[in-house]
Amino acid sequence: MSNRFGIGWRLHGDGKSISPGTVVAPDERLAWAQTVGVGVQHVMAMFGATVLVPTITGFPVTTTLLFTGVGTLLFLIITAGRVPSYLGSSFAFIAPVTGAMATHGMGGALGGIVMAGACLFIVGLIVQKAGTGWIHALMPPVVMGTIVALIGLNLATTTTDKITQVPLTTFATVLAIVITTVLFRGMLGRLSILLGIIVGYLAAWAQGQVDFSAIGQAAWFGLPDFAAPTFHIETLTLFLPVVFVLIAENVGHVKTVALMTGRELDDVNGRALMADGTATMIAGFGGGSGTTTYAENIGVMASSRVYSTAAYWIAGTVAIALAFFPKFGVLINTIPAGVAGGAGIVLYGMIAIVGARLWVQNKVDFSNPINLMTAGTGLIIAIALFGDNVLSIGTMDFGGIALGTAATLVVFHLMRSIAKVRGTEPTEIEAIGGATHSKLG
Repeated sequence: MSNRFGIGWRLHGDGKSISPGTVVAPDERLAWAQTVGVGVQHVMAMFGATVLVPTITGFPVTTTLLFTGVGTLLFLIITAGRVPSYLGSSFAFIAPVTGAMATHGMGGALGGIVMAGACLFIVGLIVQKAGTGWIHALMPPVVMGTIVALIGLNLATTTTDKITQVPLTTFATVLAIVITTVLFRGMLGRLSILLGIIVGYLAAWAQGQVDFSAIGQAAWFGLPDFAAPTFHIETLTLFLPVVFVLIAENVGHVKTVALMTGRELDDVNGRALMADGTATMIAGFGGGSGTTTYAENIGVMASSRVYSTAAYWIAGTVAIALAFFPKFGVLINTIPAGVAGGAGIVLYGMIAIVGARLWVQNKVDFSNPINLMTAGTGLIIAIALFGDNVLSIGTMDFGGIALGTAATLVVFHLMRSIAKVRGTEPTEIEAIGGATHSKLG
């Protein structure tokens, strides 16, 4: 039974040290004191990005923390402990959540998160039966990279007000993040976003932009704020592009973990997708943000050489415990808009460039007009339809991310099909290669 749920860990060596040239495998663990220490590192690594998503969207922070912890434990159980990973808040949900909240409030946004999770779960079922080949055929690197990039670029305009209204706070946060990323080694370097937020927070406090009054009124202990979803079919178009991003992230992270641990994990891709889909649905039904596997925690494993899922059980449990401290959630909510805007500049830019990195890593040939027009069309549509700008067709509204994603898929497969029949352009699909991770994932 313990092996079935991935909790039957063997002790690695003496439990206190890692021999040169070896790693702590997913089904192994160090002594519990060391395991707890590594688990806390995972909490610190995911924390800055995970709490920033609800801070930007207006969701309750402690509720999101609760469901990331629950989702992580569920992920470990569903994958039978074979894929060490933390499920944190996905930045891909920010744009559709913002759009859905503008028309249907928080309930509508939560409904969209539930629908996205359900779609991801269905994809996981298909992958578990048929493998991932069809995903690579549907979303080759040029398509996958474009979808990721256009989400980041579409989010860029959400930082405009912060730049113009509180420029000192905004750019102090940006500067702190970029400097701490290269200034510190080890864990501090991996926490550069969190450190940048702290510096920006202090800069905002010095300018009188922080209101602490709500902290004193909040209780020390209490339940997170839960909310129920409402479902509107038109919000599905906002959230469908996120599913493509979550697929790419999950498949890419499973492949990365397989390379790092030297284990074959192709047969667990479907389980990982189903687990993330389930965790996202549960979060949406309770008031939390949608989840995804976190590159930040993969970076922690790379530096520590500890891939034990026992550490992730500790991390998930700690996150759940933090959710029952209302004062903590209120403190996070005092983060000024300028600080969130500064962090957003860095993070949205990173999302866009991660898309470009997919092109580079997989050697996408942009001398081929199929690839060139696919990427260019999708990106321009996503940038043109930013914010509240939508294309209305009947009762359905299509935002930049949804329409850009659809255009990317249609243009690529339409051009490739015609070129294949006519023999006018090369139609080979570049193979998807492994991902590499920096301090920021």
